[in-house]
Amino acid sequence: MLNPLQMLEQGLNQFLSIPLEPFSFKYLLLAAIFLVLLYRWSLYTNSSVPPSPPKLPIIGNLHQLGSLPHRSLQTLSQRHGPFMLLHFGSRPVLVISSAEAASKIFKTHDLIFSDKPKFIFLEKVFYNYKDLVWAPYGEYWRQLRSIFVSNLLSNKRIRSFSAVRQEETKLMISNILKSSSSNSSSSVLNLSEMFMKLSNDVLCKVAMGRKYSDCRDEGGKKFMELSRDLTEFFTRVNIGDYIPWLAWFTRISGYDAQLDKLAKRADDFLDMVIQEHMDKSNSGNDGMNNNEDQKDFVDVLLAVQKENALRFPIDRVGIKALILDTFVGGTDTTFTTLEWMMSELLRNPRVMKKLQNEVRGIVGNRADITEDDLVGMHYLKAVIKETFRLHPPAPLLGPRLSNQDVKINGYNIKANTQVMVNVWAIGRDPKSYTNPDVYEPERFLSSGIDYKGNDFELIPFGGGRRICPGIQFAIAVKEIALANIVHKFDWALPHGAREEDLDMTESAGTSVHRKYPLKAVATPYFGCI
Repeated sequence: MLNPLQMLEQGLNQFLSIPLEPFSFKYLLLAAIFLVLLYRWSLYTNSSVPPSPPKLPIIGNLHQLGSLPHRSLQTLSQRHGPFMLLHFGSRPVLVISSAEAASKIFKTHDLIFSDKPKFIFLEKVFYNYKDLVWAPYGEYWRQLRSIFVSNLLSNKRIRSFSAVRQEETKLMISNILKSSSSNSSSSVLNLSEMFMKLSNDVLCKVAMGRKYSDCRDEGGKKFMELSRDLTEFFTRVNIGDYIPWLAWFTRISGYDAQLDKLAKRADDFLDMVIQEHMDKSNSGNDGMNNNEDQKDFVDVLLAVQKENALRFPIDRVGIKALILDTFVGGTDTTFTTLEWMMSELLRNPRVMKKLQNEVRGIVGNRADITEDDLVGMHYLKAVIKETFRLHPPAPLLGPRLSNQDVKINGYNIKANTQVMVNVWAIGRDPKSYTNPDVYEPERFLSSGIDYKGNDFELIPFGGGRRICPGIQFAIAVKEIALANIVHKFDWALPHGAREEDLDMTESAGTSVHRKYPLKAVATPYFGCI
C-alpha cells in the first residue's frame, strides 16, 4: 500500500501528464483540488496532533462550547479522547479530560505549561498582568508567589484569621435562627444569599480590614456593584482575543469603552482602600502595629513595600493587583462550594443525617464549635471532597500556555498552545471513580485521595507550580461554616418538596453556581442553641 507521500508523488505525475485538450481546465481544477486535499491529509497523518472535532472557518470550534462549556467539552472528549485539540478562532487549545492526562500537564511537563495566555480583559483590569494569577512565569511571578505563601497565606496567618471566620459564621447562624423562629413566609431561607454574604464578609475583612456587604454604605455599594460587573465582564467572550483581525469589532460595539470604565472603577476602589490604610497608619490608629494577628492583607503588603527588601520592589499598582486577585478569585468559589454542598445534603438525607451525627457526636451541646473540633470530623472532610469532585467551583481550571514544543503520549503539542483542564469531567470519569454520578462521600473515607494537587483525580485547586496558594484558607472557611449549619439546625426543602424535586441546574459565571437560589427551611436543634 502506498504511503501518503508516494500517493502525492503519483498524483503529481498524473497531473503533469494530462494533455491540454478542450475543457481541460475543468480537469486541471479538479486535479489541483485533489492534490491540495491529499497534501493536507498527508500533513495531518504525519504530524501526530491530538484528535479534533471538525471546525468551522474563522471561528474554529468556538460554536461548540455552548452555555456550559465544561459539559460540552466532556461530550466532545468522550468521542475524541482525553487529549483533544480544538481551535478557538486562531488559538489552538488542548483540552484535558482525564486524571492521567492532567498528570502530564501538572507533573511531567509542568515547567513547559507554567505560563498563562493573554486576554484583553486581564491586561486592562489586572494592571498588565501585575498580579499573581495571570503574571507570566518567571522571577517576578516567583516573588509574588513567595509573598502569598510566606506573608499572606502562611499557616500562622491563616490561624490568625480564625476569629474572623468564627465571628462571621456566628452572625450567619444568628440570622438563620431569627428567620427559622418566624412563622411567616420569611422562614424560608435563601441560603445562596447567606453563603454569598458570608464569603464576601470573611474575605473582605481578611484582605481589606472591613466588610463591604452593606449596600447602605457608600463603600459597600461600590464594592457590590464592582463585584457584580467584574463577574459579568469576566464571562464575556472578546472576539478580538481569538480572532485578532476582528478586534475592531470590540471598539465599535462599545466593549472597549465599557472595559476601560470598569478598570477605572476597580482602580479607584482599590486606591480608596489603600489610602484608608495609609491614613490610619499615619494617624497611628491602624492595624499596622505590633499585633500581627490584627493585620489584614493590605497592612501586610504595605509593610512588605516599606521594607523594600525585594528584588522587584512592590509598588502601589502591585498591591492593588494582588488584592484584586484575592476577592475576584476567592469570593465566588467559596460561595458556590457551600451552595452545592448544601444542595447535595438536602438531596441526600442519608448523607445529611450521617454528617449531623458525626458533628453532634463530637461537639455535643456546646454552642461554639472550635477549629480544633474539626480535626476529628472525617466524614465532614469527605463531604467536602465529594462536593469538589462533582461540583468543582471552576470546572475548567484557569488556562495554561505551553512555552515550547513538546510531545505528550505520542502527540506533538506546539508552543503557544493554550491548555484547559476539565476537572468537572475528571471528577465524573468512571476510570477514576465507581458510580461517578452518585453523591457518595464514603468513597473518600477509605481513600488517600486529597485535593492538594498530588492526586489528579481531584484537583479543584489545580496542580503544579501554579496551584492555587489559598487552599488551606478556603477549606478553613468551608469547614467551620458547614459544621455549624448541620450542628445547630435540621433542614428540609420548603413547602414539603421531595428531595428528587430539587432543581440542580447550573449557571455559568467566574465559577459554576446554581441557576436558581437554594432555599430551605431550618429547624433549630435545641440541644445546642
